[in-house]
Amino acid sequence: MKTYRIITLGCKVNQCESAAMGHLLEAHGWTRTSDAELPDVLVVNTCTVTSKAGMQSRQAIRQAIRNNPDAKVVVTGCYAQTAADEVRVIEGVDQIIGHRDKMRIADLLSVSAPGSCLTGSTGSPHDQAIFPAMPAVADQARTRAFLKIQDGCDTRCTYCIVPYARGRSRSMPPEDVRAHLSRLGAAGLREVVLTGIHLGAYGMDLDPSTHLTALLASLVDAPSVDRIRISSIEPTEIDSRMIQLINHPDRLICRHFHIPLQSGANELLQRMGRPYDRDFFKQTIEKIHHHIRDVAIGVDVIAGFPGESEEAFMQTYGLIESLPISYLHVFPFSPRKGTPAAAFKEKVPQKITKERSKRLRELGEKKRSAFHRSMIGRTLTVLIEKADQSTGYASGLSDNYVQVFISGINVKENSLVTVHIERIDQDGTVYGHRV
Repeated sequence: MKTYRIITLGCKVNQCESAAMGHLLEAHGWTRTSDAELPDVLVVNTCTVTSKAGMQSRQAIRQAIRNNPDAKVVVTGCYAQTAADEVRVIEGVDQIIGHRDKMRIADLLSVSAPGSCLTGSTGSPHDQAIFPAMPAVADQARTRAFLKIQDGCDTRCTYCIVPYARGRSRSMPPEDVRAHLSRLGAAGLREVVLTGIHLGAYGMDLDPSTHLTALLASLVDAPSVDRIRISSIEPTEIDSRMIQLINHPDRLICRHFHIPLQSGANELLQRMGRPYDRDFFKQTIEKIHHHIRDVAIGVDVIAGFPGESEEAFMQTYGLIESLPISYLHVFPFSPRKGTPAAAFKEKVPQKITKERSKRLRELGEKKRSAFHRSMIGRTLTVLIEKADQSTGYASGLSDNYVQVFISGINVKENSLVTVHIERIDQDGTVYGHRV
């Protein structure tokens, strides 16, 4: 029996691709091992979005080699794509597979022996114009699936390495999206998360061209799963029609946005190459909040970007503080070799960047707590992910991204239940009872 395990670092797209690679391996006779078992092949799906992510990828590779001395170690992902030479010199790496060949992993594993360090294609992904075929796969809890419908990015934010790793924007044709959703619904999946590197660019590369809102409208008109959640989307790509679709009474599309802000200072937004200013962002958030009751709005923000003065930082802090934001993802600025921002002067000292990151994370916790408290007395639809008979509690995720614990032993996993939110514990845990 051939066995494998996949270690995944980074974003939802990486998680989606790891699940797809696992599915393809199993279709070719491989069996996934538990964390306690030693596999024949160990795949490390890496990330390089920040220098810390690159460091963590190297650590994960070395740890995989150390802990699995008899396994073939295969490295793929964005770090492998952008830094293949650095991966190649790590003793114990048997194979490197670039993005173009990820979905050929089962075939490629058969042509490399341990110690040979055969490199799959890590050439430029920019010459890949067609969206790569890949299966849609459920998470291990079998409650939701991640479906990658877009890859690559044509935008050039000055700090971002991802377009160099992923290539230009490519989209899955709408008919293929609908076919995947139908199969997932028929398999019993209740929620599908639509993911992409630049999800809001969906459809612009197709002939005829289309856009994400048009796709969502077609899914609302002919639903095949109970819930659809969209991953990160730019503020400039949220239009009134999208807001209407998410506010649809059937609640097919989850009341949840994750929107990158990056900075609340206009001069920094310009240096970052972001296509909006703070007023546009503010108006977008307020518009969403006005039209969609109890909507969850998460925000990405960068601390310590070159040239960020205390005044500029406080503009960012104050903007976030003033808006109905539900949670924050805070990223200390990380210069990535080959990006324009890596050469920018006016570096912010690491100590100051760390302190600003801490202040933003504390603000994010206050925002999350306030959002959760505002749910007390509300009735939410929760997708049950785990039912623990020993504790008498079940837990799951609401459509507006609240993790809820529900008392009662008769709640089944993978069921959608209506829950009345009762209380929030001091540690922030949200509790409710089934209606």
